[in-house]
Amino acid sequence: MTDGERMRPGRRTVLGAAGAAVLGTAATGLAGAPASAAQRHGGGPAAYRDLPVPYVIGHRGTAGYRPEHTLGSYQHALDLGAHVIEQDLVPTRDGHLVCRHENDISATTNVSDHPEFASRKTTKTVDGVAITGWFTEDFTLAELKTLRAKERIPGNRQHNTLYDGRWDVPTFEEVLRWAQEQGRRLGRRIWLHSETKHPTYFRGIGLPLEDRVAAVLRRYGRHRADSPQFLESFEPSSIQRLATLVDTPSVVLLSNAGTKPWDFVVSGDPRTVDDLVKPAGLKWIASYAQGIGPTLDLIIPKDASGRLTKPTTLVRDAHAQGLILHPYTMRNENSFLPADFQRGTDPNAYGDAFGAFRTYFSTGIDAVFSDNADTALLAAADFRKH
Repeated sequence: MTDGERMRPGRRTVLGAAGAAVLGTAATGLAGAPASAAQRHGGGPAAYRDLPVPYVIGHRGTAGYRPEHTLGSYQHALDLGAHVIEQDLVPTRDGHLVCRHENDISATTNVSDHPEFASRKTTKTVDGVAITGWFTEDFTLAELKTLRAKERIPGNRQHNTLYDGRWDVPTFEEVLRWAQEQGRRLGRRIWLHSETKHPTYFRGIGLPLEDRVAAVLRRYGRHRADSPQFLESFEPSSIQRLATLVDTPSVVLLSNAGTKPWDFVVSGDPRTVDDLVKPAGLKWIASYAQGIGPTLDLIIPKDASGRLTKPTTLVRDAHAQGLILHPYTMRNENSFLPADFQRGTDPNAYGDAFGAFRTYFSTGIDAVFSDNADTALLAAADFRKH
C-alpha cells in the first residue's frame, strides 16, 4: 500500500471500465439557496474525501477538444465523465465574475475583430509582467457578452477552431446555474473547481475577488465544507481570505520550483515554492487549506533532456499533513508530455499519454488536471484495477 492509498478514507470501488467510470462518477451540485442535507449528499460523493481516487479534474472544461472556459467545454467535460470541472475567475469593470484563464482576452475571444473596442487595447503590468492586449476589467459585462470565444492555441489544436465563435464568455453564475440544471437532469452532484486569478492585482485596482466569490457561492449553496466545490489560487493569502468567508474546501496551487507566489513578492514574504513544499510549509498550508495543486514537475522532476527522474517526497509529505494533491496539467500532445512518452516527431500528435498517467498515478496523487478527460478517466480506471 502506498502512502497515498493509506490517506484515502473515501476511496470507492470502480464500477467497471471506462463506460461505468464515465457514467457513474461525475458528481453534481443541486440547487442554490439553502439546500437540505439530503439534497447536498444525494446522488454523489458527500464530500471531497469520497471522490474516487485518482479522480479527474476537467482542466478549463475539456480544453483538449473545445475552446477553454466555455459552456461547451464544461458540458463536454461533464459528458465525458470528468469528476470535477474547473473554472478560472476574473472580474469585469462592473464587478461580475467571468470565466477566463486570464484577464487578457486577446487570445481567447474575437475582441480584435471589434473596431468599437480598438481603443481599449493597452499595456498593463500584471504580477510583474507587462502584457499588451484587451482586459476584462476594462469591459462591462454587457460589452463582454458581445464577444465570442475562440481557441487559445490554434497552432497546437487546429481542430478546436471548428468551434470558434460558437459560445460567449460565461459568468460564474451562469456556470453555477448550468451545474444546477445538469444536477437535476442527471440526479447527481456536479463538482466544480474555481480559481481566483491574480487576486492581489485585482485587489489593487479596486476589484477584490474573494468577497465576490464567497457571495456567489453562498447564493448557490456551495459555501459549506461538504459542498461539491473546490476553491483554488496561486496566492495563499487569497485562500486564507476565502477560508474566513466560506467553508468550501480549498487548494493552494504551487508553481515551479524556485518561484514565489505574487502575494509573497508584494508582501515581502521571503519564502518560495521550495519552502512551501517542505514539511513545515505544508503544515502551514494545512492550517487553512485542504490540499495543494503542484506542477507535475514538483511530483517528478525532469532532467535537462525533458525525461522524468526520481519522484520527490512531496506526495508522502503532503499526505502526512492530511493534504490532498491535485497536480497539473496532463495533456495528450507530444509537446506537453515528458520526453519519455513522446512518440514520433510531430509535436501536436498524441504521445503515450497512458504511460505518463500511469507513472504519475503511481506516486499516490489524489487527482490530476487534464485537458483530455476521456483519456484521464480510462487511465484512472486502469490504475484502480491494478
